Amino acid sequence: MTWTEWFIFLFIIQIIHGLGTWKLYIKADRKAWEAFIPIYNAVVLMKIISRPWWWVILMFLPIVNLIMIPAAWVETARAFGKDSKLDALICILTLGFYLYYLNYVADVNFIENRQLKPKTSAGEWITSILFAIVAATIVHTYFFQPFVIPSSSLEKSLLVGDFLIVSKLHYGPRAPMTTVAAPMVHDTIPKLGVKSYVYNDNFKERNSSWLNKLQLPYLRLPGFEKIERNDIVVFNQPADTLLDMNNFNPDRNYYKPIDKKTNLVKRCVGIAGDTLEIRNGYVFINGKQNELPDRTELQHYYIFESKSPITSNLIDKYDIETVWNVYKINKEFWDDERIQNFLEQNKKKVYLRETKRDSLKVEVYGAVGQEIFYKLKMEEIENKYLINTTLKDSKKIELLPQTISIKQFSNTVPDYKGTFPMNAAYDWNYDNFGPLWIPKAGETIELSIDNIPLYKRAIGEYEGNKVVTRGNQIFINDAPATSYTFKQDYYWMMGDNRHNSIDARAWGFVPFNHTFGKPVFIWMSIDGINDGIKNWRPRWDRIFTTVSGNGERRSYLIPFLVVVFGITFFNKWRKKKKAKA
Repeated sequence: MTWTEWFIFLFIIQIIHGLGTWKLYIKADRKAWEAFIPIYNAVVLMKIISRPWWWVILMFLPIVNLIMIPAAWVETARAFGKDSKLDALICILTLGFYLYYLNYVADVNFIENRQLKPKTSAGEWITSILFAIVAATIVHTYFFQPFVIPSSSLEKSLLVGDFLIVSKLHYGPRAPMTTVAAPMVHDTIPKLGVKSYVYNDNFKERNSSWLNKLQLPYLRLPGFEKIERNDIVVFNQPADTLLDMNNFNPDRNYYKPIDKKTNLVKRCVGIAGDTLEIRNGYVFINGKQNELPDRTELQHYYIFESKSPITSNLIDKYDIETVWNVYKINKEFWDDERIQNFLEQNKKKVYLRETKRDSLKVEVYGAVGQEIFYKLKMEEIENKYLINTTLKDSKKIELLPQTISIKQFSNTVPDYKGTFPMNAAYDWNYDNFGPLWIPKAGETIELSIDNIPLYKRAIGEYEGNKVVTRGNQIFINDAPATSYTFKQDYYWMMGDNRHNSIDARAWGFVPFNHTFGKPVFIWMSIDGINDGIKNWRPRWDRIFTTVSGNGERRSYLIPFLVVVFGITFFNKWRKKKKAKA
């Protein structure tokens, strides 16, 4: 709904509230008209039910109000003598319309100075839990959110198993857009595996469904920092319009609200207004190679040729993440239809070093243990590997006695089916990409049939326009268009693990309204997080360290523990001193 539609909706809610409670207001020695005045009626109601005025704020906060409004219904009934468990249950099940019964039918009296403390220990527990959830939801939604690194796309900078604190204050807290959802969970409810929110995800019905009318318009409070180049940013994946996350072609039959799209963390290598290009896996901004923070270590694939087989000791010593065997296909087998089908089906698992059909040998980098290579009579090149490591470690490997050569791999084969904008006119891939201009709010771009594939999704899906092409003409909202002025800033997010990161090279620009936080602190780090609890090993050197910064990481765990124990012992000493006095 638009803000105007929400205003009308809230006005109707105020009328419903007034009609259902005005007699109760009179019995509480208030005026009948006070039940109808928006916001003021809530302030008065807090006085009637003997609750603090700031409950009013909580009743207007999305998600939090799903707890606070039913609490206000129950408290209103209790203020007029209906304080049994059955009364509370009826209040909630009737969505507050039980108050109409109390207002017009039941003979009730206002109870002044009523006992607010729950009568049973169970009631105390329920109240405490509810308000703990409210407090946690407020912090989680508007201030800080915990986040766990699930994949190795930022390996070396952020590791799998790093537990982060993400600040929403840096770029400005984004108000929830999905109003009917479970608190403090994202897309699905853990263990149950069901959606945590109410929404019609049919793409064609997303704007017409009454469920989706409950969506709030995008609203963001001011932040104290803008997204800067090389910031690590947490955001909602723009192309998450799919049930199958491994395919980044938008599915027009499935849609998610922005704030319920998958949370990702990447490095912002290009900001609004930049012209970005990737050459041999390195990012260039406005013609100059991007300078990364000193804690950043990029990982690339390297072709490692050795005098002897690669060993697990070497892999562990140099923290090599991926090892692939190298195969060659003789010309007679290169023309085999089965090989062509295999390569077509395994684009993201196979790298071709040379693809000329008249070549006698075509080198293929394939995952170790793929039996199909042998079935197709592909011949393994002895002691030649494709490894994923850093430049620093590649220099160390180069000096080993067993090393014949080690060279950085750069894919030269166009991959328009897996690389943005997924158009055959652009012969780009993950290693060689662009140049590409990143849209900036207020900036105008000249549109043509040649560049519309780059900006169609941003103009259409992210800025809410209808974009179609007919022949050599572009139409925006059914009007011919030769230019477009962007409404918001866009960013280019990539992983430091350049060959093991599905990022902007797959889905394109990230709009500002999809960003929601900046990781600032690592409060826990566990190696082997995905290998079962028996294999968990704390990374003590990363616990209680900052995400950003220069030089070696410094852990603040010991100072934190000193402060905690100091406060604890001080409070005990003070209590003993008061007791003696």
